[in-house]
Amino acid sequence: MATFKGKKVKLNNPRRIAKGETSYGKKKSVVYVSDGDKVKRVTFGDPNMKIKKAQKSNRKSFRARHNCDTPGPKTKARYWSCKAWWYECRCFSKTY
Repeated sequence: MATFKGKKVKLNNPRRIAKGETSYGKKKSVVYVSDGDKVKRVTFGDPNMKIKKAQKSNRKSFRARHNCDTPGPKTKARYWSCKAWWYECRCFSKTY
């Protein structure tokens, strides 16, 4: 657990943005990551698009288009967006 603006948050645990929360309607998901000694909030994903990662062709195209073989640091939205398209990611499971 870490602290971000006075509230305790889990690190590296992506979740959907709840209604009424900052960035609701602008981004789909949020994750808190440590950036050195600070905690950073990273938002990612288009709220108006559905993820169809079960279709192999869609997954392959997305990962090629976003260069997901080298996703970059965890403090960037591209890393988490690419991770959502990995096979075993639970970022967008229906349990949210």
